[in-house]
Amino acid sequence: MNITMNIECTPEEARRLMGLPDMAPIHDLYMDKLKQTMGEGFTPEVIENMMRTWTPMGEVGFGVWKQLIDQMTGSGKK
Repeated sequence: MNITMNIECTPEEARRLMGLPDMAPIHDLYMDKLKQTMGEGFTPEVIENMMRTWTPMGEVGFGVWKQLIDQMTGSGKK
C-alpha cells in the first residue's frame, strides 16, 4: 500500500513542521562577518584562518587544502 501526501508550504513552515531549529540569526551573523571581511580586503592570513575553520579534520584537512592550492598556483615549487 502506498500513500502519497502533498503538502504545500513555505520553507519556513516546513522547517517548523519538522522541528528544525531556526538558523537565520546565525546565518545573518555569518554574512555580516563575511561582508566586513570582504570590505576590509582579503589578506593571506584571513584566507588561511577561513580555510582552517571551514576544513574538516582540523590541521589535516587544512594541509590537504594547502597542498591542493599550492599545486594549482605553483607556489609549492621551490
